[in-house]
This record gives sequence, structure tokens and C-alpha cells, in this order.
Amino acid sequence: MLEAVLFDLDGTLADTAPDLGGSANILLLQEGRPQQSLATLRPYTSQGVRGLLRAGFGIDPQHPDYDRLARRFLEIYAGRLCDETQLFDGVAALLDELENMGLGWGIVTNKRMRFTDPLVEMLALSPRTRCVVSGDTTAEAKPSPLPILHACQLLACRPENTLYVGDDLRDIQAGRAAGCLTVAVSYGYLGDSGPLEQWGADLIIDHPSELAAYLASHARRK
Repeated sequence: MLEAVLFDLDGTLADTAPDLGGSANILLLQEGRPQQSLATLRPYTSQGVRGLLRAGFGIDPQHPDYDRLARRFLEIYAGRLCDETQLFDGVAALLDELENMGLGWGIVTNKRMRFTDPLVEMLALSPRTRCVVSGDTTAEAKPSPLPILHACQLLACRPENTLYVGDDLRDIQAGRAAGCLTVAVSYGYLGDSGPLEQWGADLIIDHPSELAAYLASHARRK
């Protein structure tokens, strides 16, 4: 019996790419580098600052400039958390359906708490979500199962009766490691981890309405 649904935030519930990509382009401009199209940056936005600095500057956390650029990126992003960010089409209706079915839902993201909490509030999700677990809430972030297991504790639900929905391979790895059913969303950012058909998700959806239909069908079979 399904008890709860947990969602990744960036690329799953909310299209944050315009603000994250815009912040990366401001940083590129400040560093005297050519800006990049949102289409180029978009696949990396679920990976946060690490992915965007790799896409924009070709560097990883071992690079001597990484820490400086990461700090500046986060300063820029903090000033434009929700300028253009919005829920993906169909997400609001999906959340309505979950609540109508009596299913609790929560958010498990690798985004840091200082960005997650205000963004969730700006998106008017704070009064509705049963829990918010950020990348620095637990000792480890996804692909570790710890954040999802912590969310299950907060919702008093069993992992095996919980769906975890995400748009990155790390989401599916974390959900599987936690013992949850997993859903991959093809409309998200997807990253550079190969075809999502190979991630091992229990279900792949192209639109949030497909998850609502799946849950309704699942409920009718009970």
C-alpha cells in the first residue's frame, strides 16, 4: 500500500534552470568568459554549482579556482532564487491529486537548506509539503539513501511503500538504495548519466499527469 510520495526539487517539481543558468551566465560575464545558452547549461542544473561550473568553466572541485567561483556563484544565485523559476506544467495538479487521495508528499533535494527553504516558500509549497530534506540536512546527500530515509521517518512512512521521483541518476540510485519505488521524469534535466531507460527506475514518465494516472490506477486496484 502506497503511503507517500517524495520528490526531488530542481528539474522534478520546479524548473529552476532559468535562474541557475542565469546565475552561471552572470558569473561567466564577470569572469570575462562568453555566456552560454540556457539549452547548453540546462542538463547540468540538477547537479547544482558543481555541474554548472563544469559546464561553464570546465572545472571540477579540485581546480584551484573552484572554491572562489562556487562562492561567487552562490552569492549571485541567492539574489535571484525565484525570478524565473516556476513549477513544471502539471505539477500543481499532481500535488492536488495526491492530497485528494490522502497521500502525504515531501521534498528531498541536494540543494542546500539556505536556498531550499526560501525557494519552497516562494513557490507556495511550504504550507503543503509534509517535509523538506535538503542536501545538508543529513550527513550525506544523494546518491546516499540517508536523506530519503530521513524523509520517510519524518512522514512516518515505510520506504518500501514510498515513491521517490527525480530527474537525475543520483535520485534513482538514492531511492533504490533506500528501498523505495522510483520514478524518473523525462521532462527534467537528466544530466550526463546516459539514457534514463538504463537508470533502473521502476517507472518513467513524460509529464506529471502520468504519475497522477498511475497513482489513481494503483489505488483502484486496492
